[in-house]
Amino acid sequence: MSAFTACCRACSRGLYSCRWKRSRKGEESQCACWWFSVVALVTLLAVSWMYVCLITSNDQEDVNWKGFVKLKRWVNWVVVLITTSAVLTSYCVLLLLFALFHIALKEPLHLHWLHKFLLFLGLLFISVGVIGISLQWKREWPTVLLSLQATAPFLQLGAVWALVLLSPLVFQGCQTAKTKPGSGFLMAAVYAGVSAAILLCPLLIRSPCLIDPSDLPHKPKLIGHRGAPMLAPENTIMSFRRSIACGVTAFETDVQVSKDGVPFLMHDQHPGFLRRTTDVEDKFPGRDLDLSTEVTWAELESLNAGEWFLQTDPFRSLSQLSEEDKEEARNQTIPSLLQLLLLAKHHNISILFDLYGPDQENHTVDTVSTILMSKVDPSLVLWLPSQMRDYVKTRAPGFIQIYNNEEDMLEEGGDHLNVQYSKLSVSEIRALRSQNVTVNVWVVNDSWLFSLLWCAGVSSVTTNSCHLLRDMRRPNWVMPHATYSILWVTGDVAAVAVATVLYFVQRKRLCCHREVSRKDQNSWNEKELSPFFPAM
Repeated sequence: MSAFTACCRACSRGLYSCRWKRSRKGEESQCACWWFSVVALVTLLAVSWMYVCLITSNDQEDVNWKGFVKLKRWVNWVVVLITTSAVLTSYCVLLLLFALFHIALKEPLHLHWLHKFLLFLGLLFISVGVIGISLQWKREWPTVLLSLQATAPFLQLGAVWALVLLSPLVFQGCQTAKTKPGSGFLMAAVYAGVSAAILLCPLLIRSPCLIDPSDLPHKPKLIGHRGAPMLAPENTIMSFRRSIACGVTAFETDVQVSKDGVPFLMHDQHPGFLRRTTDVEDKFPGRDLDLSTEVTWAELESLNAGEWFLQTDPFRSLSQLSEEDKEEARNQTIPSLLQLLLLAKHHNISILFDLYGPDQENHTVDTVSTILMSKVDPSLVLWLPSQMRDYVKTRAPGFIQIYNNEEDMLEEGGDHLNVQYSKLSVSEIRALRSQNVTVNVWVVNDSWLFSLLWCAGVSSVTTNSCHLLRDMRRPNWVMPHATYSILWVTGDVAAVAVATVLYFVQRKRLCCHREVSRKDQNSWNEKELSPFFPAM
């Protein structure tokens, strides 16, 4: 045995089993094999969970915001979740690799108790995460399914070649298991079943980006979600100015009305609604401001709405800002709706907003009056609030009526829909667009999701990352379905061919090894028997 092989054996034993000396032959137990199955299962779950975390990072703002509402403290929970999941996944993958090294080196599988404990903690962490998403963010599961339309072709290709790389270990395991009736057959059957499922799964893969590039729809327009919140504090004039530089066609914001009837921009509407994005606790200590109607416009205007952005760095984007940008952000205040209307009027940009507050009737009247007073082109106003829509149509017939569900839109004869990106399937989007319905979806931040919706044909997307999506000239990938079918079949055939070659090479090597062992045994027998049976 070479020094390198001996070193590999020692390191593998030490890291997997915490045993530096070689175990005796035949010391491996059924329990050890069972724990190998546990390692493989937890690794698969950890990789899958890591995928879920990366996909759901598109909605990190919503997750962090809900965490703030419950705990009254800002923490970037998505970063914490992804970091912890990455550590867990890396640990499980390395542990599985060491187990595979054990098998390849024909070392007994003895998993140390510390690894067993850490695997239990990992399984518990994943279980809590799945339950948490199921209870608090159910809408993330449709996002995971949607993501497979963008990633499945590449995941399938990677899985196929992972099977090829594992095939020698499976073949070796089947040969080793011949001494245990049925176990070798079971291992081969499981491997064959998994392989067939992975090789044939492209039959079920449906992606809007499997189209001819000449059929690609126009790039969706960009709507700045509260401006450009990655580059400036949300719902501030600085944020909306930054979104103009991104080439947005509309501002998206949230409107509330103060105690003295002034509409202003603020998203949070829960008790303590000013705490997250202003210094209200420093300016008005001891006051419980739970509703917009409890505070005057003069008091709102005196609050700082930018310092929180520099302190929390909600999108980890401060490194992209210059010192001048940071100083400008530090001095931002809460804008009134009128200020935003004048900015939109100057740049000919539309405004899409929702209206929050306890008195929808009077707040609607105040908001419509403010819009009409600004003299902004009515066609730039995208009216989303569903309350008092008839009043708005009568008072301001030039406003574009936007609906947040298809039923109301069709019932009232509208042709503008604004929904969450996971609410519509690709076929529904294409059907609506064929009927000349303008479809806007929110909130789209990651390039994979934007690419998928681009291929599906949405009219526009509301986004936090307009500066990133602006620079995309094409979706991440577009491929004719016929081309993909050729690549799929070719890849599967090549993988099966390579796995078959590896099988025969390993089988031949095993036969040679047995022949050499038989000759060595015969030679040893002759030497042992020669004193008793001298040559004739």
